[in-house]
Amino acid sequence: MGNVERHVDYVLRTVSERDVGLIRLWFTDVLGQLKSFAITAAELEHAFTDGMGFDGSAIDGFSRTVENDLLVRPDASTFELLPWTGRRDTEARMFCDVTELDGTPHPGDPRQVLRRHLDAAKERGLSFLVGPEMEFFYFAEASGTTPPTPLDHGSYFDLTTSDITSELRKRTIQALETMGIPVEYSFHEDSPSQHEIDLRHTDALSMADNVMTFRLMVREIALEAGVHATFMPKPMPHVQGSGMHIHLSLFSDDGNVFADGDDPLKLSATARSFVAGLLRHAPEMTAVTNQLVNSYKRLVTGSEAPSYVTWARSNRSALVRVPPTRPGREDSVRLEFRSPDSACNPYLVFSLLLAAGMRGIDAGYELAEQTDDDLAALDEAEVAARGIGSLPRSLAEALDTMASSALVREALGEHIFTWFLRNKRSEWADYRAQVTPFELERYLPVW
Repeated sequence: MGNVERHVDYVLRTVSERDVGLIRLWFTDVLGQLKSFAITAAELEHAFTDGMGFDGSAIDGFSRTVENDLLVRPDASTFELLPWTGRRDTEARMFCDVTELDGTPHPGDPRQVLRRHLDAAKERGLSFLVGPEMEFFYFAEASGTTPPTPLDHGSYFDLTTSDITSELRKRTIQALETMGIPVEYSFHEDSPSQHEIDLRHTDALSMADNVMTFRLMVREIALEAGVHATFMPKPMPHVQGSGMHIHLSLFSDDGNVFADGDDPLKLSATARSFVAGLLRHAPEMTAVTNQLVNSYKRLVTGSEAPSYVTWARSNRSALVRVPPTRPGREDSVRLEFRSPDSACNPYLVFSLLLAAGMRGIDAGYELAEQTDDDLAALDEAEVAARGIGSLPRSLAEALDTMASSALVREALGEHIFTWFLRNKRSEWADYRAQVTPFELERYLPVW
């Protein structure tokens, strides 16, 4: 019996033994929104053998109206019982791949985009592992028409005995661990009511599934307590926004290909080329790593979020950081890519990071010297004079940069590339037509 058959057999037995009432089939649209429909246990074998049909034209980014019939095929290895409380029937979930009726991968399915890149790396004997730091806010409510109300006024690592959010974090971690998603760290972040939970690194496909699960779990558990959790990158002015710093490593059968014990920074030549690839193609990827209009309120000079295309060992404003290794653990070298935010589509972001890094390796990109200076202390002209590039300053600029990128077009595929640009340009046009409170406050009394 192969791995797939063993996973299917385990799911069928568990559903029967645990009396699972509903199995929720999860998949993700191009923007990273989780989609789902439920089937009963009686339909489960059919779902495994033939897939379950759905109208793809109802999901943005999948199909045009004339191309509406698609299948979801559940991945039995992702089966987990859902740990919701206060519900009578046991429920489970599985992530699914979206295919055409003939079983071929659908070009609008982000999960299969990532699978394609990981399979290409696997053919070269490489495994791509990632570990994200997930930042988010808890608020009293989310009306969308009034400023959000923080639940605390803590800062880094604060422990407050009356902090309801500490209890929410604890319950979230317990639920994640129950679903087989290990957590490495959890703490209060810099801004009021801002929190971080770091997921332990694993292969990129499993981690993308975990990120999607994580975002739902955080919101669901907060909702049960009458609290709103948000992954909006910058919900409040004058405080730090929420990012999703991503730790990256590349392994072969011989171990960590990023590690070189003889290098002063313990970085191999492969790692240096990988970093160079990330830096060269970062502006082209930014529309995907930071896909909201609001994302660019976080990527500003003077904040801890990167705004310039630099790398460094210890400079936390750098786009790519090489965290120091512990003595005796020099083979644990990893990279940290710091610009993405938690509102991104993890399948597409992980795909682009791997594609950019591998392009750097294959083309032999050379890595410039690291930047340890505080670039926030310099004006833009001084930074540019040093030959340091910047990330796009708005969604519009990011989309224009992406549109001319052969790497992003190839990495995402024509279907997703074209749809993403069209959708996000429409979002930018809607934003440009808005009159903001800033404009009313500054201009209405004066002009």
